[in-house]
Amino acid sequence: MSKLILVRHGQSLWNLENRFTGWVDVPLTEKGRAEATRAGERLKGTEVHVAYTSGLQRAQETLRLIMGAMEVDLPVIRDSALNERDYGDLAGLNKDDMRKKYGEEQVHIWRRSYDVAPPGGESLKDTRARTLPFFERAIMGDMRQGKNVLVVAHGNSNRSIVMALENLTTEQVLELNLETGVPLVYELDGETVVNKTILS
Repeated sequence: MSKLILVRHGQSLWNLENRFTGWVDVPLTEKGRAEATRAGERLKGTEVHVAYTSGLQRAQETLRLIMGAMEVDLPVIRDSALNERDYGDLAGLNKDDMRKKYGEEQVHIWRRSYDVAPPGGESLKDTRARTLPFFERAIMGDMRQGKNVLVVAHGNSNRSIVMALENLTTEQVLELNLETGVPLVYELDGETVVNKTILS
C-alpha cells in the first residue's frame, strides 16, 4: 500500500483579492503561509519519499513550508503539467466584477463547468488532459514502486486528479471544491483507493 497526499497551495494574494489567477505567478499571503505550515504540522510523522509541485511559486512555497513543518527534506519534482488551469482573458480580473458584466450563471460556468473554457483559457477538461498523463506516468509510477508521494498543486489540477482517483462523473466533479492548505491523504492498493482522510 502506498499513500498519495494532495494539497492545494495556501491562500494566494489573488485568492484574497477575489481575482482569477490561473498561470499568473502570484505569491502567498500571510494566511496562505500559515495554512501551509499548519498542513505540514498535520502531516508531521507521515512517511513521504518524494514531492511534486507545479511551476508556480504559490505551490512551491507551500511545499517548502510544509516540508519545514514536517522537518523533512524531500526530493522535489517541479512540472508545469501540475499548474492551475489557465483562466485566459479572465486572469487578473475580479470575479465579482465579471459577475456584474457577464452574469452570475456565465461566470459560474467558466469557473465550474467541465468542458466550457473561459475566453482564451482552459476548461477543467483541458486541464485534466494536461495533468493526468503526467500523474499517471510520473506520480503513479513512483507509487507503483511503493513510494508515498506528496503533491502540492492547485485547485483544478488537483480536482482533475481527484476526479480520476474517485471515478467522479463530469457532473460530480462540478461540486468538488478543494480548500487551500488542507491535505487529502489517499491510501492506494495498486490503483485502487482503499481509504481517504481529510486533514482539515
